[in-house]
Amino acid sequence: MMKEELIAPCGMNCATCSNYLALINDVRAKGVKLPYCKGCRPRNKQCSFIKKKCEKLLNQDVEFCYECEDFPCDNLRKLEKGYITRYRTSMVENLTFIKEHGLAEFLENQKEKWQCPDCGGIICCHNGICYSCSLETLKNKKKVYRWED
Repeated sequence: MMKEELIAPCGMNCATCSNYLALINDVRAKGVKLPYCKGCRPRNKQCSFIKKKCEKLLNQDVEFCYECEDFPCDNLRKLEKGYITRYRTSMVENLTFIKEHGLAEFLENQKEKWQCPDCGGIICCHNGICYSCSLETLKNKKKVYRWED
């Protein structure tokens, strides 16, 4: 389920995003009210997080933020700080890995990192839940965008 088109320019892997996983697992039909999203690139948004704040992303001058001479810029650093703290995901680390090892190896790495050990589905980076086999956990969660520690 890890696909190239689901890697946003900022380094977010949309395949692990709560709203993407909600869509592909049709959680609304199963009683969980979450927004649906098909990913940044498939929606032609390039990057939902920082596109409007970046001339190079707006003009599609770069495919990934690591291609920019300002990498990592202040906008990416701000996004990075929140994602590391809340969601155990580092955009800068993702982009550095892609730059050094390529997208194919990154996708393999992500598959190993986020694959559910119980069913083989994808674990959500926003809360650590597999939407394929742990939907009851998600239904009972008060803060759906937080990990349980």
